[in-house]
Amino acid sequence: MSEQLKTEPSLLLASASWGRKKVLTDAGLKFATQVSNVDEDAVLAAAVAADGEQSPAQTALLLARAKAEDVATGGHAAGTVVLGCDSVFELGGVAYGKPHTEEVARERWKQLSGSTGVLHSGHWLIDPAHPNQARGQVSSTVVHFSTVSDAEIEAYVASGEPLPCAGAFTIDGLAAAFIESIEGNFQNVVGLDVFVLRSLLAQSGISIVDLWK
Repeated sequence: MSEQLKTEPSLLLASASWGRKKVLTDAGLKFATQVSNVDEDAVLAAAVAADGEQSPAQTALLLARAKAEDVATGGHAAGTVVLGCDSVFELGGVAYGKPHTEEVARERWKQLSGSTGVLHSGHWLIDPAHPNQARGQVSSTVVHFSTVSDAEIEAYVASGEPLPCAGAFTIDGLAAAFIESIEGNFQNVVGLDVFVLRSLLAQSGISIVDLWK
């Protein structure tokens, strides 16, 4: 009897984030992407109604799970695992997502200047063939911001970079000049902690080296 061929694992990222895609690419991983159709506000509202107010870390994991589960229902080849991610920035105990507008980004940066916050990234890994064995984890990184002048804030907001980013900043872009230091994983601030991904894959019986290019 011939030996049964092993199914090659493949990673599907449930996100359109260029930052997350860059993290996976820089880590040398093979992956594809499929954007979820999750209504984040509706998912969060339902969770609050059912379980009460969600912490920033809980929110990040909740939305990561919703995105992964949505994409996992699409029908995928054997061996596919879906990774959902979501990032939430916490400042003074308050959760902040993407500012979307210049006005909001400007006000956000007046708060960030000289302050310290925490970037939470939720990760949820699901095998569509075994959805009950899905796993999730949050990675949190402390971010210390320098004092930023009004002129610098105006220039940064005008660049457009902060508008689609959780917390209104990126650590691997223009805002790097305004970040004094971090405590925790650098990639996590970009949006995806590869160390966490390795752990979740291992729990699912997959070695990350099998996803190397």
